[in-house]
Formats: sequence, C-alpha cells, structure tokens
Amino acid sequence: MTNRRSFMAGMAAVGLCPTLTWASIGPTSYISAARKNNGAYALFGLNHEGGISFEVPLPDRGHAAAAHPRQPEIVGFARRPGRFALVVDCVDGLIRQVLEPPRGRHFYGHGTYTTDGKILFTSENDFENSNGMIGVWSVDRWYERIGEFPSNGIGPHDVKLMPDGKHLVVANGGIETHPDSGRQKLNIPVMEPNLTYMTLKGDVTDQLVLPRRMHKNSIRHLGVGSDGQVAFGMQWQGDVHSSPALIGLHKPGQTPRLLEVPDHLHQRLKGYIGSIAYSAESGLVAATSPRGNLLLLMDARTGHLVEAIEETDVCGVALRGTELIRSAGTGEICVSSEGDRVSRESYSHQWDNHLVPLA
Repeated sequence: MTNRRSFMAGMAAVGLCPTLTWASIGPTSYISAARKNNGAYALFGLNHEGGISFEVPLPDRGHAAAAHPRQPEIVGFARRPGRFALVVDCVDGLIRQVLEPPRGRHFYGHGTYTTDGKILFTSENDFENSNGMIGVWSVDRWYERIGEFPSNGIGPHDVKLMPDGKHLVVANGGIETHPDSGRQKLNIPVMEPNLTYMTLKGDVTDQLVLPRRMHKNSIRHLGVGSDGQVAFGMQWQGDVHSSPALIGLHKPGQTPRLLEVPDHLHQRLKGYIGSIAYSAESGLVAATSPRGNLLLLMDARTGHLVEAIEETDVCGVALRGTELIRSAGTGEICVSSEGDRVSRESYSHQWDNHLVPLA
C-alpha cells in the first residue's frame, strides 16, 4: 500500500511537486540515535510528544545528528572515534550519501548547517597531528568536501551555528585521543579546553579559556539561544569528588558565568554533564548527568536552581520555551512543561546521548 511519505517521495522524484520541507513528512520535532533491543543501531525521528515518526538503520553506534534547516534531511554522526556520517532522506528513510573524513581523521559526533542549508560543518580530529579541525561540505554538490580549517583547539566536540548566521561556536574539549588507543585520553595533565567563536571561513573572533585551575574541565556540549548566549556543559577529568562548576554561560566579548549547584546535587553529577540545552525565551538551562541519574533545570538570569529531576540514565535533553523533553538509556522519553508532565513514552531502545531539535 502506498503511504503518504512514499507518495510524496515518488512525486518529488519525478518533479511533480515542489521542494519538500519538514512539514511534508508529518510531525517530527527531534532526532535521536539509539541502540535497539536486538543490538542494532538506528536514528529515529520523534514527534512533539515523543512518539516515533521514522527510523533509519545505522552501521554502528551513533551520537548526534545535524538537521537541515529547510528540507527533510539529516546527517547522523558516528560516536567518536567513528568515521561515518550518513545523509538520510527522512521522506523515504533512504541513505543518500555516506561522508568519510580524510585520511588521518575521524568525526567527533557533531555538525551544523548554515542558515540556508548550503554548507555543512563537521567537528573532526586530525589525530596524526593532534589538531582539531572543522570540515566544510557543499550540500548542493552532493556533500562534496570543499574545505577545512582549524578548530583552534584539541578535541573539538560540539559545533553550532550562532543566531546571526555568520559565526560558529566550537567546544574544544582539550582532550587528545588517537583511534589506535580507542577512547583513551592521552593528555589529561596538560589539556587546555576552550570555547572558540569564528567566522564561517574559520577566522577566530573570540575565545574563552578556562582558568588554569579548571584546565581539566573538558568543554563538551553546547546550547545556543536566540539571544546569542551559549550554555556549555563540561566533563571533569580529575577527581570527581573535587570537580568545579560544570555548567557555564557565555556571550562573545563578555565574562563567562559559571552556575553553582547545591553541593549535594553537584556531588551527584559525578563530574559529568552529558547534554545541555538553553532557551532564551524562557531563560532556562537544562543539563543532564546520566552518571548521576539527574537533570538540573536552572534559571539563566539568576543562576539559581529551578528544579532537580530524578531520571535513571537520563542524557538527551531539549527545551522549547518552558517545554522540556528528555530521553534516557532506559527507553523513556518524557515531555513536561512548567513542572507538569505532559506525556511519557516507553521503548525497548537505549536512547543515546542527544535529542536534536529541528529548526
């Protein structure tokens, strides 16, 4: 039987309908990778209430994804030190392109598009030279690699487009790794994480470097608000019982703010923030710690704790105003608003680290 998605895909293939948009495939609000109960890996589209709208197989464990700002297309990235990034047509669920980094590189699990969707940027590790790189891919030329530039740090993990559409922000985690050593961290005593802002050509416009006493605080994940404020989540590489603040806020040209969490909750984080989200509209920051089975909701304006939510193995998180959606390795997906639960879905999948909201 022909369904709406296959009908629309067929019409587009023969040029009988206009360019497809995200609305063409029905309600999809988020993307997440997961491990299924049979051991296979996949990328999933999720609707507003956490229901599954589509599923695409992955050859190995995924991490995060980049969603095209206009057309129903995503790029799913392998978990570090993976070398695949799959371009997926979300109308028919087919893999349209397989991206591979140059020799001596691997992806770091994240990427972002330009506002017009013509260019994809990917965070990469030049492990032969211990340098972070940003790969540049042309969407109009079937994702041909057309350039690259330094990330200006080691271990670039998350990379996001700033709301002006003219700058990138990169979380250089500072940790040196090499595929021959798996996920072993090779430079902890001398690591230097930073948050780097740059033009779309790679010219650095601002850089935040943490104080020396915090040099083991790897900046990993980012949440960017429409006001240009960046929330960053960190992972402490020292003794977890003496970890400093793990959640920060920053605007280019300004002094960073580190959000303090009550000590009994801070200790439960175990030095690890797995994912972070920020909404300028509500002024809320959400940060998760799967190791501590805890999600913290913070007020970005005051820096105060709004709510601490207990959730086993919680990691994926997104904010739309005051609406909060979170996912967990237990298979749970929960949507809540202003403290009230709206919906909860339970699956047999182990949801991976991130929930990627569509534009």
